Amino acid sequence: MSFETLNLHESLTRALTAAGYAAPTDVQAAAIPPALAGQDLMVSSRTGSGKTASFMLPALTRVLASRLAAVKTRGPRVLVLTPTRELAMQVAKAASDYGRYVPGLRVATVVGGVPYGAQLAALRGPLDILIATPGRLIDHLGSGKAMLGNIEMLVLDEADRMLDMGFIDDIKHIAQATPAQRQTVMYSATFAGHVGRLAGELLREPQRIEVSSQTEAHGDIEQRLHWADDFAHKNALLDHILTERSVDQALVFTSTQRDADWLADRLHEMGHKVASLHGGMPQGRRNRVLQGLRSQHLRVLVATDVAARGIDVPTISHVINFGLPMKEEDYVHRIGRTGRAGRTGLAVTLAERRDSGMIHRIQRYTTQRIPMATIEGLEPKRAEPRPAPAPGLPYGAKPGARPAGKGFGPRPGGKPFKPAGKTYSKAGPRPAR
Repeated sequence: MSFETLNLHESLTRALTAAGYAAPTDVQAAAIPPALAGQDLMVSSRTGSGKTASFMLPALTRVLASRLAAVKTRGPRVLVLTPTRELAMQVAKAASDYGRYVPGLRVATVVGGVPYGAQLAALRGPLDILIATPGRLIDHLGSGKAMLGNIEMLVLDEADRMLDMGFIDDIKHIAQATPAQRQTVMYSATFAGHVGRLAGELLREPQRIEVSSQTEAHGDIEQRLHWADDFAHKNALLDHILTERSVDQALVFTSTQRDADWLADRLHEMGHKVASLHGGMPQGRRNRVLQGLRSQHLRVLVATDVAARGIDVPTISHVINFGLPMKEEDYVHRIGRTGRAGRTGLAVTLAERRDSGMIHRIQRYTTQRIPMATIEGLEPKRAEPRPAPAPGLPYGAKPGARPAGKGFGPRPGGKPFKPAGKTYSKAGPRPAR
């Protein structure tokens, strides 16, 4: 199948060719035709599968139709809600890339952590596509600055994550501010529980599309599990992995913001070009960190789950889980940060015995075992925890409670943590003192 067979406008297929895309991915082939037909959709697709284009190309088709009809309206025609600033910026970039030949395309982002002035100016002017996080958009709705009365297409990207972050009431309020006859497209890792109930409220006779669920193997990503005896052993394993020549760029995940800053400081002192990225940082600094990663001035990025949503950097060769995720599905999102754009990647999980419960639940959720590995000279001295339950349990099985104490805890020797973020490499931003 080619993009031409999807009946996309010539300006869109030309932009896709210029971007180097020859054929649609599975989720694009499945979702674009019904989306072009105006149908509501419930879509499940693993990270890195091309889902952004699967809703952005139909969105741009709506914009082109309005251009041809010479219809002028106030406010955007398309609204995309995302859980994080980084994902919003990624979606905005995709809109600009795929819409590069759309005459006069106007795309705006409304996210937290940035000044209101530029956002207000964008909302006042002509606008085609608005990409927003729910909290900041609610602010603009309350002040009367955001006009959603002409929305034709509403996209909820990573709806499960937005609900996990407590945005369900905001999403309902935003949806009520849009026309009832709009098209609604909802993307989520799962549609069980409260996500499914929200879909039932917002969507009209939706078509269900499930492509590449979390139970399918990540063919381009090798996964490894290293058991660590203690915190010092886990640090030694991380240090060894980061010195391997096969590491182009590494994304190291931690459980908390404090952990991210502490670990980035420690790796910087060892000579790595490293920076941390988390939700407690101002947006300007986060943008500079991401630019340093994309330009390859940074070799290592230490991040939390929230900050890493939406990172799409093909040169990330390694994802390392130094702190385990809070939820099983976040493991899938984490490892999907590598092995992108046709490349191969390595996802390494460093786990202590207290992490065995979460490891078991991840394997149950993905219905796959994570192959265990050792490093010569750094083999664990303690016996590995009892084997995980056999994979293959029903999708959507209720996860168990997460064991306590998932942060780093005290440093070896009982010393307290260093204050977050004192020094970084020259390639990364210096945090505020």
